[in-house]
Amino acid sequence: MEFKIKGQELLKKIEELIKEGNARRIIIKDDKGRTYIEIPVTVGVIGTLFAPIVAAVGALAGVAANFTIEVIKKDGEEQSQTDKN
Repeated sequence: MEFKIKGQELLKKIEELIKEGNARRIIIKDDKGRTYIEIPVTVGVIGTLFAPIVAAVGALAGVAANFTIEVIKKDGEEQSQTDKN
């Protein structure tokens, strides 16, 4: 599934997706489709690497105005959805 969001909403959405726990990987892209960061979402990432990921995503939010977040679910399904905030 994909979400199109503004830079200031990026961190909030990433934290929400990680806490939901049904994502296997989160990919953050700019409005031209270039990948900025891929976040593997596992129990280890949530526990030990969550703070650095949040810091990186926060810094990224200041770089560009619009982002696309692609979420790859644990069951392997990918769905397209637009979230216009």
